[in-house]
Amino acid sequence: MKLLKKKNLRFMEKMIKIGSLLCFLLCFGLGFSQDQDTGELPDTQVEPKETVLETSMMVVKDTVEKSFQRIKLDGIAAVVGDYVILDSDIEKTLIDIKNQGASTADLTRCSLLGKLMEDRLYAHQAVQDSILISDDEVNATIDRQVQSLVAQVGSMEKLLKFYKKDDLPSFREELFEINKLRMLSEKMQRKIVDGIEVTPEEVRQFFNKIPKDELPLFGAELEISQIVKTPKISDEEKQKVKDKLSKIKADVEDNGASFKIKAILYTQDEGSKSNGGFYSVTRETGFVKEFKDVAFSLKEGEVSEPFETIYGFHIIFIEKIRGQELDLRHILISPEVPESAKQQASAELDSIRQQIIDGKYTFAEAARNFSDQKETKFDGGVLRNPINFDSRFELTKMDPTLYNQVRNLKDNEISRPIFESDPRGGAPKFKILKISNRFDEHKADFAKDYLKIQELALTEKQFNAIKDWMAEHIEDTYVSVKGEDRTCTFANKWVKE
Repeated sequence: MKLLKKKNLRFMEKMIKIGSLLCFLLCFGLGFSQDQDTGELPDTQVEPKETVLETSMMVVKDTVEKSFQRIKLDGIAAVVGDYVILDSDIEKTLIDIKNQGASTADLTRCSLLGKLMEDRLYAHQAVQDSILISDDEVNATIDRQVQSLVAQVGSMEKLLKFYKKDDLPSFREELFEINKLRMLSEKMQRKIVDGIEVTPEEVRQFFNKIPKDELPLFGAELEISQIVKTPKISDEEKQKVKDKLSKIKADVEDNGASFKIKAILYTQDEGSKSNGGFYSVTRETGFVKEFKDVAFSLKEGEVSEPFETIYGFHIIFIEKIRGQELDLRHILISPEVPESAKQQASAELDSIRQQIIDGKYTFAEAARNFSDQKETKFDGGVLRNPINFDSRFELTKMDPTLYNQVRNLKDNEISRPIFESDPRGGAPKFKILKISNRFDEHKADFAKDYLKIQELALTEKQFNAIKDWMAEHIEDTYVSVKGEDRTCTFANKWVKE
């Protein structure tokens, strides 16, 4: 059987599209606005007895009709393990996708129900496998979602009105359930595909089985190189920060001060500030090595000494150790960068740029000799795509900030020094950029596009692993599809004989 048929490609694209839409909705807390009954009972105290009886019968009739409508709206569409999917879950998901302006042309009730059932099966099995999501993790996600949504609509009052919620606690309560299910589902999916790799031979076979007229089309791409200069910070400024963190540590240890409150007040890590510096971390979490080394050297309840990373100085408090996972809080403070240091870094880059133009160095040689960025200097300043570590950046998928910095550069032209702050709290930097190579839109070529083809082959292998996992666990899990939905043509065998 061919690995790559048109039908399979269309199916994978459709499922990825549905998954992306639902993930977008769930990640931003959408998909749960509700209509509420606000009808009042009539005042019958001053009416004759007959009218009371008549009115009471009308109230009963009205209540029965409303109850019937509510049961119909919230009828059960399916049950997967311990999870129930209501008709309203499907309807509200579709409505919210439309409200966000996304196309629903390829979405049907059956496809949405199938995706919701997949998510419930992942979550159900995650619980069976003792995969845990802490309340703090969920609440940290909710904090970020609420901040983002408030920024979009303008105020908390408008946000609650838009989602028809009386108060923030009830809004957060519903967000909590949605996010916990999503996070369990994602963690289970990661577990399924964890460790799956493809060999060069598998990549070659994958590519050779793609019909020539169905080869993927890759968009226009750029290779970009950079030289970075980080303004020098004096030892005196660094010591001020270390002393401040040591004082916070002492206040927590000696006086019982709350580390969480201290983090809210002092940390410069905007990603965790609102939740008191909280992160849940494993050895695989994408934090810098120095941070993880310190975190995993501490005991539960211990506060670290101040230590330095590329982002500044930190202290860490270990809140809970759960096997190979840590619940921790941290405070990040970066030293002040004097204006004179910024001017000096910019002037150095101007000098390096001129020496490259004059032919004293190639750009790659200058990067190796003068760049302060260890990740790129030994590769001649070549930037790596964070998605696949390839040296190419597809124009339509580039980070908007980077795209704006290079879009007007001609071939072999070197930019003037560009100032760039670090949104994660790290030291600011200056850089000069050069477009090393351009690639026009083209059909996949095995030699030139090996990394992209490898990524496609890995995706298909992971897809097949998930498909096999689904088939096995649907068989072993209680699943019930109700009513007319049993006639749906699902991607998985949800309807059991």
